[in-house]
Amino acid sequence: MTDIKQYMGEVGRSAREASRLVARAESGAKNSALEAIAAAIEANKPALLEANGKDMDAGKSSGLDAALLDRLELTDARIAGMAEGLRQIAALPDPVGNITDMNYLPSGIQVGKMRVPLGVVGIIYESRPNVTADAAGLCLKSGNAAILRGGKEAIHSNQAIAQCIYAGLEKAGLPAAAVQVIETTDRAAVGEMITMPEYVDVIIPRGGKGLIERISEEARVPVIKHLDGICHVYIDDEADLEKATQIAFNAKTHRYGVCNAMETLLVAEGIAEQVLPELAKMYREVGVELRGCATTCKVVPDCIAALPEDWDTEYLAPILSIKIVKDIDEAMDHIRIHSSAHTETIVTENFTRARRFLREVDSSSVMVNASTRFADGFEYGLGAEIGISTDKFHARGPVGLEGLTSQKYVVLGDGHIRH
Repeated sequence: MTDIKQYMGEVGRSAREASRLVARAESGAKNSALEAIAAAIEANKPALLEANGKDMDAGKSSGLDAALLDRLELTDARIAGMAEGLRQIAALPDPVGNITDMNYLPSGIQVGKMRVPLGVVGIIYESRPNVTADAAGLCLKSGNAAILRGGKEAIHSNQAIAQCIYAGLEKAGLPAAAVQVIETTDRAAVGEMITMPEYVDVIIPRGGKGLIERISEEARVPVIKHLDGICHVYIDDEADLEKATQIAFNAKTHRYGVCNAMETLLVAEGIAEQVLPELAKMYREVGVELRGCATTCKVVPDCIAALPEDWDTEYLAPILSIKIVKDIDEAMDHIRIHSSAHTETIVTENFTRARRFLREVDSSSVMVNASTRFADGFEYGLGAEIGISTDKFHARGPVGLEGLTSQKYVVLGDGHIRH
């Protein structure tokens, strides 16, 4: 493929034309497509595993790190999860056309708001091939056309999933261009995609900080993004110790290479000597390296002294920073300075402090007595997510169906004229 500009222009034009058809498609047709794609993914599991095997072999040969290989791998369970995610999206209410806040005004007209698709959504992502299915499903159900550009490390997996998507669209009578998976690994395709405002309405990058920074700097299309996930758990001195131990352990060790894994544990000084030795033992048993402040190193003698940059690092690995703080105020101050505004949790039985934490911590997800690992579209009941936004416009937190729509005002009159 030599002329990337021409190729991407054709993709963009096709997506724009398809977006008009998808925007007016009935919910039944969209749901039929989602069900057909899910069935195709299940039926083609051997082909998907074979294609993914090629990507995994290439990834190992090229020296991909453990976190990226974990994201890249397709297993029986992850393939089943892709199909289940599509069926959950099909079961969700269709937001398109939903009218809210309809009110009569003194002039006699009625004014309300209607949910409408964004149009063409461009998604750029690395490693995780399941994003191909999730993104296609969410864009389709929300009435958008999608242009999907996965990383070169997942090219075989993504193209195999794409065949399932095209089969499902055809079976449901929807245009094939409603979802297009870019076939080239040439990086120039990304540069074209993010500078085509005439064809693309929004870009959603999913991947490493370097990718997202590049997209944010170079895009001429609005971007929904988060740069990294520096997530915190704060154990208050009025926490239930059993809850605190389980939450802090799960938030770090459930999976390492994900943006909603805890990277820094904050512990109130009044409870540190009760909770940290047991937690440190649990982390040690599963191979988590602990880096702590000076006080933490006294409580946990084998803890490595944390460097200033540790508080600002998304490890995506079995490494955890620990800081002992005086109280909730010092904890929230630390979060304000070092958080990436992704997800923060407080563990406490004190209702007043829990309310303060919810109100004062300015992140896209703020939790009480729950693991940060719940910051996920699937767990939030969105069916799946297109990504997590730490921006304040247009969407924030896990972006599901509603985040992929906008609103327009609708006005109903009966011959009304303005006087």
